[in-house]
Amino acid sequence: MGGKNKIGMKQLKETFLRLGLESVVTYINSGNVVFVDHQTKDVLEKKLRQEIYREYDLDIPVLIRSLTEFECLMKILPADWKNDDTMKCDVLFLESGLDETAVMEKLTVKPGIDTALSATGVIIWSVARKNVTRSSLTKIVGTDLYKKMTVRNVNTTRKLYEMMRNI
Repeated sequence: MGGKNKIGMKQLKETFLRLGLESVVTYINSGNVVFVDHQTKDVLEKKLRQEIYREYDLDIPVLIRSLTEFECLMKILPADWKNDDTMKCDVLFLESGLDETAVMEKLTVKPGIDTALSATGVIIWSVARKNVTRSSLTKIVGTDLYKKMTVRNVNTTRKLYEMMRNI
């Protein structure tokens, strides 16, 4: 987990294994963990958040997405959207209970600069690299809304999907 809330991936993986989760795999030092379990999303999010607080003294949101949810995301994610020298493309994963339509209404999509798509629990945002400083997405950083989401670039999102399909 990055920023000021750092947990080593090895330690995080051990926490997930201690809680009985199976096939636990972490992805780089990103806070992303892929695993198998059959509890409901709400139960798992609460259990993991409590355990992270207990073990690491960090009260941070835990967002869980199923393989089915990732498959739906991949269906709407344009194949040519990427994160490289020409384009910045991010996936905003919203906390449970946040409605993507309501979130989209709070965001300003600048015509000719930003492009945004939404699906259940996510917003996909794309901007040409040359326009990143003009994008309105940068304005949400540090807001209350921003604290209720986690942002991953599209390359990481695709890698997580691939990992989920392989466990």
